[in-house]
Amino acid sequence: MKRATRIIISGGGTGGHIFPAISIANALKRMEPGCEILFVGATGRMEMEKVPAAGYKIIGLNISGIQRGSIAKNLSLPFKLLGSMRKALQLIADFKPDVVVGVGGYASGPILFAASLKNVPYLIQEQNSYAGITNKWLGKKAAKICVAFDDMDQFFPTGNILKTGNPVRKDVVDIVQKHHAGAELLKLDPLKKTILVTGGSLGAGTLNKSIEKHLQELIDVDVQVIWQTGKFYYKGIVERVGLDFHPNIRILEFLNKMDMAYAAADLIISRAGAGTIAELCLIKKPVILVPSPNVAEDHQTKNAMALVKQNAALLIADRSAEDTLVREALSLLEDKERSKMFSENIGKMALPDSDNIIAEEVMILARKGGHDGVRND
Repeated sequence: MKRATRIIISGGGTGGHIFPAISIANALKRMEPGCEILFVGATGRMEMEKVPAAGYKIIGLNISGIQRGSIAKNLSLPFKLLGSMRKALQLIADFKPDVVVGVGGYASGPILFAASLKNVPYLIQEQNSYAGITNKWLGKKAAKICVAFDDMDQFFPTGNILKTGNPVRKDVVDIVQKHHAGAELLKLDPLKKTILVTGGSLGAGTLNKSIEKHLQELIDVDVQVIWQTGKFYYKGIVERVGLDFHPNIRILEFLNKMDMAYAAADLIISRAGAGTIAELCLIKKPVILVPSPNVAEDHQTKNAMALVKQNAALLIADRSAEDTLVREALSLLEDKERSKMFSENIGKMALPDSDNIIAEEVMILARKGGHDGVRND
């Protein structure tokens, strides 16, 4: 009897890597309920909690990135890398996967390299518009590279690229007919113009400073703000501003019902992570992107530029946001034609059903690499 398909999914570090990985795993389970999925993450990173919470087994590798400003911590990196490679090779030998999926993050490199050494086909899910060094190198031998942006043949072999988009959490982008309910949940007036400011679960210092500095201007024009500060900044902002500063300003550490916040908003201000952009394309509302300057190879700016080139979003540089962001946001709210153009163009870039498309590719590779007789046992 043919055994169940076995798949390793590797990567993590941030929600932008973890949630797409879980979405792909869920799609695989829908296609083949009996398939065996093993996650491989980095010890101490958030995937070690999020993945088990989603119902999947995960094994951690003792791997980390380069620590800026700490030579002592970096001295252990070669030993961590060697140890992770040994463990990755052992995992491949023990689990005998038919295919390995890499979604980015510290753990992806060792496990994908181990797969290549063991002749196990692997798929890379490249989320950004600019591929990192590890993915560019591993992409040379990848059986398939699933991407979310155009012009990725500058990084990967053209014949192996498939534009799938980035998987998103379906509940987060389900905003149809939720505008009034979202405003009510957030104790806002559904008839007033509303800006959603989100810097992710940890928060974004620049976005928070930009809003805090110009709160009175927003109040003066009677614009509401859903201000998601992130856990690093929430306490300080509440101490300085006060939790009930003004009825138009809703200060929140985290948004448990992101769909309601998206639905209530007329304009969204955000960082430019690949996962967030995938959501925003499906939301189809005017967007101002303020790319984080603190990411590898400045990929958030490149992600944002992919939208700007299509007249699908407005980009404000991090260095100028504190002075210009609120002014530009209020201007865009007033400009109905420009807002409509951004909404329509960002919607054209939406790639729904990414999780199922990627899962189908994984199953095709599994059948080619394993179920045709090479890796059956």
